[in-house]
Amino acid sequence: MDLTRARTVVAGVVLAVVAPLGWTTPAGAADAAARCAALSGVDIPARVVGLPTTGGEVTEATLVAPSGSGSTAIGEYCRVTAALHPVDPAAPDIRMQVALPTTWNQEALMFGGGGYNGTIPALDGNVPFGPGDAARPLGRGYATFASDSGHQAPAGYLPTASLYGEFLANDEALRNFAGDALKKTRDAAVFVIGRYYDREEPERTYFAGGSTGGREALAVAQRWERDFDGVISVYPAFNAATLDLYFGHMTRQLAAPGAFPRPAQQVLLYDAVIRTCDGLDGLPDGVISDEPACDFDPAVLRCPEGQDGGDTCLSDPQITAIRAVSSAVTFPYPLASGETGYPGFPFLSGADMSTPLLGLGTTPPATPIPKTAGYGMQFWDAWVKYAVTRDPGFDSLSLDPLAPGPWQDRISELTALQDVNSTDLRPFARRGGKLLLLHGTADELVSHRATVEYYEGLVQTMGERRVDAFARFYLVPGANHANLAAAFAAGWDSLTALERWVETGVAPTDPVVRDTNPGATRTRPLCEYPAHPRYSGTGSPDEASSFDCATG
Repeated sequence: MDLTRARTVVAGVVLAVVAPLGWTTPAGAADAAARCAALSGVDIPARVVGLPTTGGEVTEATLVAPSGSGSTAIGEYCRVTAALHPVDPAAPDIRMQVALPTTWNQEALMFGGGGYNGTIPALDGNVPFGPGDAARPLGRGYATFASDSGHQAPAGYLPTASLYGEFLANDEALRNFAGDALKKTRDAAVFVIGRYYDREEPERTYFAGGSTGGREALAVAQRWERDFDGVISVYPAFNAATLDLYFGHMTRQLAAPGAFPRPAQQVLLYDAVIRTCDGLDGLPDGVISDEPACDFDPAVLRCPEGQDGGDTCLSDPQITAIRAVSSAVTFPYPLASGETGYPGFPFLSGADMSTPLLGLGTTPPATPIPKTAGYGMQFWDAWVKYAVTRDPGFDSLSLDPLAPGPWQDRISELTALQDVNSTDLRPFARRGGKLLLLHGTADELVSHRATVEYYEGLVQTMGERRVDAFARFYLVPGANHANLAAAFAAGWDSLTALERWVETGVAPTDPVVRDTNPGATRTRPLCEYPAHPRYSGTGSPDEASSFDCATG
């Protein structure tokens, strides 16, 4: 990073964001309110957006006072709300926001969404798997922006806004969600940024997202390689439609009579896997580091005679279902995206009841799908009703993803639209783009095995030397989806690592990830795939320096 733009850093923690040479303060801080107010009502011409819209406008611009302290400090900024209008008058607007700091570092960062989106991510938020002891992007002086991807979830939608899928019935809204809204939002945001700071565009623009946002991060690298200089993609649902098909397979398996493990049995399964595989890395600590080596058979929990004997064992139908959702599934028909199946989840995933909605849920799938079923089951239900059949009354349990009958062509068409699975990132890499790819091995909603397959596809397509020049892939043992109540809640300052790589050419070297669970103090090496942390046998088990990155 150029020293004229350096942050004030002590012991790796950003203590303050000053305005060194090269940063921008628009016409004096006293003028910020007037400049911000002047944005209200500004038209966003359709010509500045690289995909079809009918233009848009800024609907609100408000100067927000400084807030927070230390790593949560956010300086004064202008919060802009805007709407981009569709070509199809029946489609919803894309609603977006841009945060324009009074003291700007001349760079921008776009946040990705989650689930079916439908709300605008917080502009003052952190990157996925971000640390708690370093300033967030807006606090560092970034202009941040995000959108709802082109539809609005109803207020108070249950069980969560990110499961609202009715918008999928409109073709333009579906295309926006599949990726078009990313380009439209980026171009409109750059226009607003240029208008406020009186310059053509930011020096550099980054993207950070997890889950659907991780898919979006890979989408911008694959499709619009000139728009972003670096991306952070975390637990990416990159093969979105194929994942939907897996969710359908999982739903049908768990809907079989007696197949659904009750919450107490899910905990039983989780605890048994931990007992069996926790020590494979040399340290029993509640984290399975060498997941591929975890050879666990749920039959060890079988009830006598295979009959349901209560919450201290598993019946034969439950064991059959658990094995099915933990195994790879191959679709016996071609998909237009080129995907052929889904790799399934480790036994550990989905059984940790600290986040039941994201895993198997607390009640079995049925018709209609209950709101207490797992997230993936509800995701499948909405996709079938609004994207595939476009019949809100359709029984999603009646559609077999392995034999979809009359819906096969429509499903294949959706994979071509929604799966962001190109492994040729040479255009992005040639422009100097950099990719940081991360996934927790205890993810209960998007399998890390799929991300492994994507990364291995990158290497196969581009060659290991080319991939190593622009990408890093890290698996984080114990981290789950959205980093909620995880065995190891990952915290790594990936944004600083990405900045350094893009701006100075220095790739991440021996990074360390911190457990951000309340009261946790332990750290681990962040190992490049295919390595995993292994305890050396000496030194504090809470210190990364006591671990090696091992393979095999």
